Amino acid sequence: ATSVPHQTEVVSFMARATHALVVADGDVEASVLVELAADSPPPRLIAADGGAARVLAAGLVPDVVVGDFDSLGVAERARLDSLGVELRVAAPDKDESDMELCLLTAIDDGVRSVTIVGAMGLLRPEHSVANLLLLGDPRFDGLSVVIAGRGSRLWRIGTADGPGAGSIEGEAGDFVSLFPLESAVEGVTTEGLRFPLADEMLPLGPSRGLSNELTTERARVTSRRGRLLVIHTRRSSADAEPAGDH
Repeated sequence: ATSVPHQTEVVSFMARATHALVVADGDVEASVLVELAADSPPPRLIAADGGAARVLAAGLVPDVVVGDFDSLGVAERARLDSLGVELRVAAPDKDESDMELCLLTAIDDGVRSVTIVGAMGLLRPEHSVANLLLLGDPRFDGLSVVIAGRGSRLWRIGTADGPGAGSIEGEAGDFVSLFPLESAVEGVTTEGLRFPLADEMLPLGPSRGLSNELTTERARVTSRRGRLLVIHTRRSSADAEPAGDH
């Protein structure tokens, strides 16, 4: 079922929306979702299959729902139909994940940046891993993609053959981890971190980039070549969770 927006609505959207908020069916904090959706101008709200139920539960209405609809209840789908929400139904036997289809939808809609919530903490961990690895997909090199949730933000800098740069804003003591998304990332340099890196290589496997810390409110990471995963976790959020291995 597809509800096509009125032409004036399409023009209005394309004129204002450069950002999309994508909601998956994982660990979603309703308050965070509402806060992110309240940005101005409002983001394009895209739900990945069962993520639509998370959106409705937060008192919001998605602009479009994408997926094979194998994890969305009958009642939620009926409500979406009654609200006139656009439903882009994919075949069950598809090559792409629902999240992947959402990112491709964002690109087709002309969006330049995406924030994803609910991408982690799924009942089937393979979907969480697949969502994480999408950050390294070269098709999204020109799209700013951030996975957010539970006080953490994850994003990628750099490309397979090119440089990358990114800033981290938080508080002194916040955790910052750096992980290569390929065999090695070259020329990694950091500023504002407790354990600095100076034009160094981070190979895939060893955990040298794990649990660094901000020394100021703003840090910077650059790389010369390769895709590097950056994870910023607020210490206040980490302290509220059970301690893990270090």
